[in-house]
Amino acid sequence: MKEEVLVVNNYFEKIINFGIEYAPKLIGGILVLIIGLWIAKLVTKGVGKSLEKSNIDQSLVPFLKGLTNFGLKALVAITVMGMIGIEMTSFVAIIGAAGLAVGLALSGTLQNFAGGVIILILKPFKLGDFIEAQGFTGTVKEISIFATMLNTPDKKLVIIPNGPLSSGALINYSAEELRRVDWTFGIAYGDDMHVFKKAINDFIADDNRILEDPKSFIGLEALADSSVNFKVRVWVNTPDYWDVFFAMNEKVYTKFPDYNLNIPFPQMDVHVQGNK
Repeated sequence: MKEEVLVVNNYFEKIINFGIEYAPKLIGGILVLIIGLWIAKLVTKGVGKSLEKSNIDQSLVPFLKGLTNFGLKALVAITVMGMIGIEMTSFVAIIGAAGLAVGLALSGTLQNFAGGVIILILKPFKLGDFIEAQGFTGTVKEISIFATMLNTPDKKLVIIPNGPLSSGALINYSAEELRRVDWTFGIAYGDDMHVFKKAINDFIADDNRILEDPKSFIGLEALADSSVNFKVRVWVNTPDYWDVFFAMNEKVYTKFPDYNLNIPFPQMDVHVQGNK
């Protein structure tokens, strides 16, 4: 009986000693965790407000805020674990091994993450730009860390992973202030070339969206099978590209007859030779 009492007393004594030794560390760790997370939240909020007021591309703001929040919380967690006596060397080794396994399993996702970082830093395009990439054309609606979303002209939502988007070829139609509009117009053989040039110059002069500098160009491109083809090039502000393109096509179709010009169509002359 006395031996059992001694065992119980030793057991409670160990518990008390353990509590005396580790209770202050545990309480301190909990306080540091609460205060640290509160400070991390305030710092992240302050960083977000500063970024929103700065000249930085606003598409970078969510990513930088998330990165700041993650870094601060990781620092708080490491500090708390060190305070309560957790051996960090073994913990870091376990995290490293787990990170390697996860990295191998999520190699495609990590590639998209890296691509998102590259896009947000190098900024080959921004929100609202009209781009062509990975076989799709549309306006950039959103740039996230893993994918970029486009709105096509017919209002379809296209989601493109950032990995191939950051490493593949891309055309940004909105990157420059000016764009050149190109047409190929054909007239019938026998029509007056000078009248054609006058008609095109009249159409150009009537459209104030077409810029005088750089100068417009009209040149004979080819003597085709059924038509004499001319290349016409003008310069416009980028947002006016498609409006000018379609307006010129309409003018050529509706007003060429006023200049006695004919829009040719494929023809074939057939010669029938009778038996003598």
